[in-house]
Amino acid sequence: MKFSDILRTAIHALRGNWMRSVLTSLGVIIGIAAVIVMVSVGQGTQAEIDKMVAGLGSQRLDISPGAGRGQGGARMSGSSFYTLTEGDVDAIRDEIPEVQYVAGALRGSTQVVYAENNWSTSWQGVQPDFFDINGWTIAEGEAFDAQDYSAAAKGVILGDTVRRELFGEDSGVGQTIRIGRVPFVVTGTLAAKGQGGFGQDQDDVMMVPLQTARRRLLGAMGLPPGAVMQVALTVADADDLGYAQGEVEALLRQRHRIGPGKEDDFSVRNISEIVATRTATTRLMSLLLGAVASISLIVGGIGIMNIMLVSVTERIREIGLRMAVGAGPTDVRRQFLAEAMLLSLIGGALGIVIGIAGALLVARFGDLPVALNGQVIALAAGFSIATGLFFGYYPARKASQLDPIEALRSQ
Repeated sequence: MKFSDILRTAIHALRGNWMRSVLTSLGVIIGIAAVIVMVSVGQGTQAEIDKMVAGLGSQRLDISPGAGRGQGGARMSGSSFYTLTEGDVDAIRDEIPEVQYVAGALRGSTQVVYAENNWSTSWQGVQPDFFDINGWTIAEGEAFDAQDYSAAAKGVILGDTVRRELFGEDSGVGQTIRIGRVPFVVTGTLAAKGQGGFGQDQDDVMMVPLQTARRRLLGAMGLPPGAVMQVALTVADADDLGYAQGEVEALLRQRHRIGPGKEDDFSVRNISEIVATRTATTRLMSLLLGAVASISLIVGGIGIMNIMLVSVTERIREIGLRMAVGAGPTDVRRQFLAEAMLLSLIGGALGIVIGIAGALLVARFGDLPVALNGQVIALAAGFSIATGLFFGYYPARKASQLDPIEALRSQ
């Protein structure tokens, strides 16, 4: 038989009981749609997390003071908690050549006022490398110069949200604002970054020189002289990050006179480890979602096999007649395999359409990120074809092995 004859015969057989054909295809439709939606959600989530951790920097270390509790759970004093100093920053810069940028920082929150506009925001007291470490660029105005840092100048650089709340569409550069009770001159504004990976507004911030923050904004916090609340650094080569971390820890233990076996009074966070952990977790989640969705596809394939076996049983006499007029086992096998393939392909096509629509609806109305790509759709189409071939072969083979005489005797 020609391929066109086999196809025409298969279509005629499926149309003869179209409701059963539709219900049989439903399992494949649901399976393919589930694969597309689940895998798209998994890949979208992974892309979102990759974007979030990329903003943290894969060549960066963050150093924070210790846990702030002494032995027996007694809380340490404020002066003993802030164990990092500007001297530590200078030592890291001078003694560890792998470090590209390093900066200490102080931080706090306050009210900022310009004319009748009032806004509550956070401030950062920074050193020069802070902007390079965190990827901040100046949108308008100028960055701080060396004299601003050394003389504790009352200049401030505004994040985009603060600028918008105080000045609307104007830059505000050159204007005088009041931070707490202290007047500051706006020397520049930062380019907008938008929402951070944890949902925070990255632009709701102000930058002042570190010494300015220490003398004019900290108030009565009781920090030791020269203390900083955080130290951040980057290395030029990501391969040096692990080595640099070990060197930093050894240097700080030496400077802080921490003996062997004693607990560190600081903690070092390696961003690249967070990146690797989150990436592995998301990839595993994507595989899990795909596996769960594939179960629906297997169930749909079993449904096709079941219906095709029923069809063989119902059409034993028809098979006997075909063989009696010259059809061989190969022709019979191809006919039933074509019917199974048609069921699978029709279900696959409808499943792809429904899956794409479902993924788009999740992206539009749900809180989950979705990443649709052609590879997922091609994979779904391949699964559809494989389902028809795999689950349709056994019924087709069983039909081709029937004895023509016994088949004609069947009632």
